Amino acid sequence: MNRPRSCSTVSAQKISTVVSNIPNLDFLNLSMNPLCGAQLDPGLARSFCRVRRLVLINTRISWSTVHTLTRHTPELEELFLCLNDFSTVEHSGSPCPSVRLLQITDNRLQHWSQVRKFGLMYPGLNTLVLANNCLLSVDDQEEALQRLFPNLRSINLNNSGLSKWEDIERLNFFPNLVEVKAKGIPLLQPYSTEERRSLLLAQLPSVLLLNGSAVTEGEREDAERLFIRYYQERGGHQLPQRYHILVSKYGELAPLAEVDLRPRCTTTLGLGLEQTVGDLKKQLRSLLQLPTQGLRIFYIDREMCSVVGPEEMKCGSRALHSYSIRDGDQILVVPRGKSRCSSSEQ
Repeated sequence: MNRPRSCSTVSAQKISTVVSNIPNLDFLNLSMNPLCGAQLDPGLARSFCRVRRLVLINTRISWSTVHTLTRHTPELEELFLCLNDFSTVEHSGSPCPSVRLLQITDNRLQHWSQVRKFGLMYPGLNTLVLANNCLLSVDDQEEALQRLFPNLRSINLNNSGLSKWEDIERLNFFPNLVEVKAKGIPLLQPYSTEERRSLLLAQLPSVLLLNGSAVTEGEREDAERLFIRYYQERGGHQLPQRYHILVSKYGELAPLAEVDLRPRCTTTLGLGLEQTVGDLKKQLRSLLQLPTQGLRIFYIDREMCSVVGPEEMKCGSRALHSYSIRDGDQILVVPRGKSRCSSSEQ
């Protein structure tokens, strides 16, 4: 059920009266209705007992009213508390273990000491959406995160205030985490687009979905190798723990070879078939800036090459026309000491 927007504070009793007349209601959306002063009588709250999805976006609802609702919604699975200007979280002594998804985006939750309370209040939580909060850190020990969020599989930290790699490393303490979203955080601003994803991925060995995209084994290996080379190039004494783990896996890696894929320089050379092999070598010597004795040239007949292979043009006095050169044939020029496939001239 979607309740129409209201410009004045909504009476909790009116909401309960409406809900009580829909006995099988499982989806209730009260977004944009001001609930800041609403006090829900526990007796009326029983009307919400079958609600599975509760949307309270931009209602300015109080935590006490939220807790009253969740205490009386034993089947509640999804809770939406976006845009309510929360800067703190009021702890509830009555956990709601049925909640699987909590979306609390666009609030003012800066400190992990507040966020960690969700683990106590919603112990069955598997998806936590914290996007567009100013969360400054994930500041907890491994044992605490394992205890507080034993079922968490997905966390969204987009546009948070995370600025240290230690916060990313601590995400590994969530024992069942497989999806992370972390776009728009200060930590990643200095890096290129490729580095952002690769450095994140290399730090999160158990994550299968990163920023909405599936992670392949090939991508993971490439990211881990990039991670090693990144820190090898920069050196420093405070290498992350993950670096040492990956070096034990791959070893110290050599720098990547620099490959120049720019088109080769080309030139057009006119050949007279009456000239000799010696004359051709003199032309090539001038063109390639190599001594005549430093060149070997081969004639490649395009039709016969697969049968007889290239023919070395050794006789300096032999005329070129005697090779019956035709369009499409090749003359291969090889500096002495290199393999025959190192250069060519058509």
